Amino acid sequence: MIGAPKLVNNTSSDIAIADRPQPPARTLKAQLLGGSLTLLAGSGLVGITNLVYNVATARLLGPTGFAHATAVYTMLMLMSAITLSFQVVCAKYVAKGTSDEEKTLVFASLHRSSWFAGIALGLVLVVFQGVLAAYLNLPDPVLISFLALGTAFYIPLGVRRGYIQGIHAFGPLAVNFVLEGLVRLGGVFLLIALGMGVRGAVLASVLAVIVAYFAALPSPGITSLSFHGISISFLEGLQAIVFFLGQTVINNFDIVLVKHFFPPDEAGLYAAVALVGRLVNMCAWSVVNSMFPVSAGAGADEHESASVLFTSLSLVLLILTVLVFGLWIVPNFLWRVLFGAHFEMGNYGALASLLILYAISTGIYSLSSVIITYEMSRKIANTSWLQLAFSGVLVFGIYAFHQTLRQVVLVQLLLVLAMLAILLIPLFRQQLNPSVLPKYNRLRLSRPLSEEEVIAEFLRSEFHHPEFSDYRREFEHLVTHPDLTSPRENALRRALLFLRRGPMWRELPADTKWFEVELVAEDLTRIRFFPRAHWRRIAQGNFYLTEVVERIRVRVEDSPGDDFLQKLRRLRDSVQETLVNPTVLLIGVDDKGPLTILDGNHRVAAAMLAQPSTALTRFQFICGLSTEMSHCCWYSTNVNTLLRYFKNLVRYISYDPESDIGRFQESDS
Repeated sequence: MIGAPKLVNNTSSDIAIADRPQPPARTLKAQLLGGSLTLLAGSGLVGITNLVYNVATARLLGPTGFAHATAVYTMLMLMSAITLSFQVVCAKYVAKGTSDEEKTLVFASLHRSSWFAGIALGLVLVVFQGVLAAYLNLPDPVLISFLALGTAFYIPLGVRRGYIQGIHAFGPLAVNFVLEGLVRLGGVFLLIALGMGVRGAVLASVLAVIVAYFAALPSPGITSLSFHGISISFLEGLQAIVFFLGQTVINNFDIVLVKHFFPPDEAGLYAAVALVGRLVNMCAWSVVNSMFPVSAGAGADEHESASVLFTSLSLVLLILTVLVFGLWIVPNFLWRVLFGAHFEMGNYGALASLLILYAISTGIYSLSSVIITYEMSRKIANTSWLQLAFSGVLVFGIYAFHQTLRQVVLVQLLLVLAMLAILLIPLFRQQLNPSVLPKYNRLRLSRPLSEEEVIAEFLRSEFHHPEFSDYRREFEHLVTHPDLTSPRENALRRALLFLRRGPMWRELPADTKWFEVELVAEDLTRIRFFPRAHWRRIAQGNFYLTEVVERIRVRVEDSPGDDFLQKLRRLRDSVQETLVNPTVLLIGVDDKGPLTILDGNHRVAAAMLAQPSTALTRFQFICGLSTEMSHCCWYSTNVNTLLRYFKNLVRYISYDPESDIGRFQESDS
């Protein structure tokens, strides 16, 4: 797994997408939502089977036996630090692969390395089985031998699942998770019924891992390419190991420590409570598992990338809210029925409150996991080390404060809250302070324009919309033949424009200076569309004019039923016949930065579809420049600009432009 980076053809995702003949691609958000829902459905089934498995184990073995079985299973979960490291690296490199051969090489290299790691770690467990059994207060060292066998298969299983995840086969991935849960559930009933007791419960989990390994499909299989392999970046592997080491400690080591510090009955009770946390984490990871390859494999710009991140955070927050509410409404007697009288505390309500507290703690940590894995999908992220540091603090915290089970949970809750707060600070700072914009050659500024001239041109292009139907006959002359020297006409045109575009115009900085500009061919690469609904669907994260038009050009002929694309196709003919308004409004920070189309998106796109040079010869370009333009949501969409937009909506909610227009009509009568 470790070596110098030798991944060939590591071109950008945008180039790869452009070069591959493929059907119209779904947007990043659509891929994320589709994959998340598929995996969430699978996670729901896995969660149900795991719950039934644990309830059955608890009732069949009692608190003490259940604590023994859960301790061994938790040790297997600790091995997932290595398993998931292989999985996430495999998913990332497979998602970035530009050919089937390259994806196979990635799989072959990691699959071989994972078997070496799995067998080596299994042998270590066998050698130290006596020591581990004594530390965990286990009655039988053979349980650690079963764990060693499961570990040998569990680590390579991560690579097989990583390949499935990397090719976005979320359905088969969900099926594999469900299959593992079903085998574990069926095995525990059968093996305990055969009199194997705790051994049977542990062996059921081991058999589930082995079956899941062989059933993890699709897989590239063993070919002649498999023996060549490919070296993966040392930093990629280190990043994954650091992240999942911290994650497994945070998610599982509390159970190990409780098993060590508390009597068997209380340890069994805590293991039952921890089931809820694992359910929350499992559902949250359905979002992470779909987000990771989508983010890693797509060359999205920062706006679309942020959209993927915040969509993922919203989904996890929704999952947490639903689960916590569900726990809150579950009657206390149901827990008693599920787990049996052996799990009853003196005050049974304390168990319900402990369940909810544990679920909240796990859910908050899941939000942190989304942020960290998102950064891992795009770069080498230092946040993995932050998580590892917090995992160490958590262990010391539980060592210092473990007088009661509630105190153990509170220690975890406080620490995961602190970690989430630290992770959110740079995230919001990035949203509040947009990144440095790329620089281009200077614009050719022909002449300055007054705001009245720009409003007149803007209104002319908008006047055909239904909002103006009641005023079209009366005011058509002052729109088509404006007298810019008349203060009354200028005020009336402004009021008319605000019927439709008031919220847009108010967001422009007060010091915006307007110019008529002459564009040359190289200027087309600096022009962007504002990410509105239809453009987001087409753009897939890259909103620059030339890139979007190329995507449209491929799709317009292949999607005869798409109303948006057909509208552009019809408009393309109108542009060629000079039947559309020739004025296009642009906005920017300065004459060397990117420009965003404020008005004229469809016309410019249609002209580019017809012939790129048409966009330069058939249109009059007007550009508004301001050093404060980055605070305008139409130019840069982030938390700060959207808050400013909503604040202005509230501020001007009582303003009615029709009343201003009515006053002008009364003065004329």
